[in-house]
Amino acid sequence: MGKSKLLFISHEMSPFLELTKISEIVRQLPQAMQDKGYEIRILMPRFGNINERRNRLHEVIRLSGMNIIINDNDNPLIIKVASIPAARMQVYFLDNEEYFQRKHVFNDKDGKFYADNDERMIFFCKGALETVKKLGWAPDMIHCHGWMSALVPAYLKTTYKDDPTFKNSKIVYSIYENEFKEQMNADFAQKAVMNDMTEAHTEVYKPGTNSSLYAGAIHYSDGIVLGAENIDAEVLNNVKNSNKPVLDYNSTQDVENYYNFYDEIASEEMAQVV
Repeated sequence: MGKSKLLFISHEMSPFLELTKISEIVRQLPQAMQDKGYEIRILMPRFGNINERRNRLHEVIRLSGMNIIINDNDNPLIIKVASIPAARMQVYFLDNEEYFQRKHVFNDKDGKFYADNDERMIFFCKGALETVKKLGWAPDMIHCHGWMSALVPAYLKTTYKDDPTFKNSKIVYSIYENEFKEQMNADFAQKAVMNDMTEAHTEVYKPGTNSSLYAGAIHYSDGIVLGAENIDAEVLNNVKNSNKPVLDYNSTQDVENYYNFYDEIASEEMAQVV
């Protein structure tokens, strides 16, 4: 039997983009798990303020060329890759000129939340799963970090549940402090619907708040990690009511805790989402 395959999906990672402490966790945890024997892949968006030359990003032609459909519009997906030599890890970047080629990440120069952040999120979540399929690499465990990856668990438990790449994948989701106070567009949940889904599947996400995105991810995940000390009370209540396995917050981010938690999730029967 080969190495267990562990996929990380995040909107930030050090040294490429450092917005919150998520960037450090997503830098250190994959390397630690690789040292434990896991085979690692990491996916993140290629935001416009990530310096391609300094970070030595280059396009992966065999993975690029897909289109991600949102609201009946075809959106080209370009895949780039960079290496972290010290860690022997590769990071795949999802790029799209319209969604990501901006000087700022989630808010414009005046601090205003981008009106299309909902579509950028949908594009990233769909694109991440399609990229993994094209890699021909079937992850045993998928660990998503932060609000921008919150639709991934829903897609995995619906559209992709019988896909050979993902049918045996378990999903862990890390929750952090609420990262934005705004709301997605009113039709966000409708736009997020994929093949073999109905609006009922995205109903939990519908308010479009940071807390509701977390609520959706909690609902569809197999295990939850509390990645911060001060998590919103409503979110913590959703975690408690979910009856899912939970890795409590630990300020030291102890590697053994994560390793044992992955092992616990891997040994559980696949959660049945009604």
